[in-house]
Amino acid sequence: MSDLLKHMSTFSAAEEFLDYFQVPYEQAVVNVNRLHILKRFNQYLRATPGTAEMDDGTLHGVCKETLSKAYSDFVNSTAAQERVFKVFQDTDGKQHVSLDSMRSALSSR
Repeated sequence: MSDLLKHMSTFSAAEEFLDYFQVPYEQAVVNVNRLHILKRFNQYLRATPGTAEMDDGTLHGVCKETLSKAYSDFVNSTAAQERVFKVFQDTDGKQHVSLDSMRSALSSR
């Protein structure tokens, strides 16, 4: 494992990644989408060929670029629209509750 990846494994917050790679961000965007941003970052990084063979300098540049892209995905979009997590992939981004299910839930009380 590269020194960069070892160092990144000590991070515990999205802000640590964004600060380390000097990606400008709005705290409000991160507050709402932190897990989505990190998951998307991981997806982009895994989809980048050859990262295991890259030296730390090259890998740093790739990480900065993919993290910036992941963050940007959520600046003008929502988690439901981006569908990073399975819960959003299984729906059309909207929650549906039928009137019949509401009636039966109320009648059972």
